[in-house]
Amino acid sequence: MRLSSTLILICLVYYLQPLAAQNIDFNQEVFDTWVDMRVGDGETPAYWYCVGEIYSYPEGELVGRMQGVDLANLIPIAKDSVIQLNRKIFLYLDKETGEVLDEWNGQPVRHIKYPYQMIHYVLEGERLKTWVTQGSGRQLTNIGPGYRTVARKVGQTYFFGSPVFLNFETPRGKYEAAENYDFIVHTTAEQTEDKYQLMWWRYGDLAPHYGGGKGTIQLTAYRVDQFEDLPNPLRSYIEEEAQMWLKPPADLEEITKLQQK
Repeated sequence: MRLSSTLILICLVYYLQPLAAQNIDFNQEVFDTWVDMRVGDGETPAYWYCVGEIYSYPEGELVGRMQGVDLANLIPIAKDSVIQLNRKIFLYLDKETGEVLDEWNGQPVRHIKYPYQMIHYVLEGERLKTWVTQGSGRQLTNIGPGYRTVARKVGQTYFFGSPVFLNFETPRGKYEAAENYDFIVHTTAEQTEDKYQLMWWRYGDLAPHYGGGKGTIQLTAYRVDQFEDLPNPLRSYIEEEAQMWLKPPADLEEITKLQQK
């Protein structure tokens, strides 16, 4: 009787243990989950809305806020190879009022605007392989191949972690930054914003209008179904000041034209 009680106690302890995040290989199912989450189904664009804060380092002073969107289109190549075409725009906001900044402390504010990015995802063995192309003319930049994206799973939830370390020369000098992307896929959720989410973090130089120095940006992001779901002031700014960011690049022909500008 005592032995049976002990066995029952051991079983209860085992089954009541919290689920542990398990690293998993990038097989075809995991690759398909990644692509569907990041870029969508190829029929409609994927809109990733972002909001967050900017801090000085090492003081940790809140210097500003940020709002932005990443718009992506899928170009399928093969079952284990796809291309993501996207644009990104991130607006600097006043830390108190939340209004879009035109100038700060007498300095003009240059918001972050990527006319395009092209990212190639390939399932290579049990890893995700990526290349990134951005810029134009003399500033055309290729990053990769990269293999750092890690897939984990807890129950029915996927976690994709992608650390990015940037260190390259530009016409304006050396560019250095560290970023981390943590994508979350809640496979049982029904609404897009509940199903696809992202935490993004960056360490590097602060924007010039903040006076230089180092700082961090942390953003919370989630996918929405259409451009009209984006909140203000981001949506109205794009509609009035940055119409290119109403939708992602349509095809590779458009990318070629943008690279020549």
